Amino acid sequence: MSLSPLVRRFSRLALVVLVAAGLVACDTLTYYGQAVRGQLAILWSREQINDLLADQDLPKPLREKLQTVLAVREFAREELLLPVGDAYTSYVELDREHVVWNVFAAPEFSVEPLTWCYPIAGCVSYRGYFSEVRAQRYASQLEEQGYDVYLGGVDAYSTLGWFDDPLLSTVIRRQDYQLAALIFHELAHQLVYVPGDTTFNESFATLVEQEGLRRWLSSRGDGESLKRATQEADRRRQFVALVIDYQDRFAALYASKLDNHVKRRCKVQLQQEMRRAYELLRRGWGGTGAYDSWFAGPLNNAQLSTVASYNSLVPGFEALLREVGNDLDAFYRSVDKLKDMTEVERNDRLSLQ
Repeated sequence: MSLSPLVRRFSRLALVVLVAAGLVACDTLTYYGQAVRGQLAILWSREQINDLLADQDLPKPLREKLQTVLAVREFAREELLLPVGDAYTSYVELDREHVVWNVFAAPEFSVEPLTWCYPIAGCVSYRGYFSEVRAQRYASQLEEQGYDVYLGGVDAYSTLGWFDDPLLSTVIRRQDYQLAALIFHELAHQLVYVPGDTTFNESFATLVEQEGLRRWLSSRGDGESLKRATQEADRRRQFVALVIDYQDRFAALYASKLDNHVKRRCKVQLQQEMRRAYELLRRGWGGTGAYDSWFAGPLNNAQLSTVASYNSLVPGFEALLREVGNDLDAFYRSVDKLKDMTEVERNDRLSLQ
């Protein structure tokens, strides 16, 4: 008798946890346990979108969003050649604002974040929890050890093809073009993912997201949404550039021979300067505060580490796509060859584009 796809995938996930159990301490095993329970809770809560659409009492706004998601899925499969499978054919209504909370940490006088390594994703600069309480508890432990700590909510993530990712209620209120961008981005991770190389992975997914969104909106004649999406991407680049600039300033301060008491005082001054710089940027946007909530945070080293130049290789991927005449199939084959290179070789190859 054959196992169902869900049971088979659960077995794979459980196997990873069991392997990890032989390699890690008890507290880390507890962490993996909550991750398994959290993921399974989402999988068991899935409702098929087609079943929901058959319900005549389904609220119109939700109906229209679900219909849009199915159309985006089809476009991703047919036009973008992405491995859609059964991803985003189901929906999960969550009773919380975010699906996961990520904990970031960094030393008091360093902009280099702590990293954690996992069996599938490789090494990343955060630790994710399906419970905000658990995340806060772990954040408090790190604070007691003297680290700068930052807690951030996440609305969606990719299981990299291990499971058929559902659409979550945490993203359902986004504009249609934003939902499309999210789906294209997450599906791109299923196509190409190199454990531990975040910049490569995110740059690739961002290129697919941007190119996919351009093609999707063009096919629908929605120039207005394309204009808004382009503006948002441009403001995102300005925001990242501002944060990276101040990361360098903080790094220079920490590398100086100043007394720690003086460094702490200068650190506060730099944080104040950074807020003022954002206010100037915000005015240039006509007073639109897309990142107001982010700047309401502590702006400590841990929070600064959440923003990195993860899209720095996008120009290289853009050039690679042009090199093959914008043929996505040929582009994906070229990118696939990069996976077998070292990180340095990949970066050099893309920088030469």
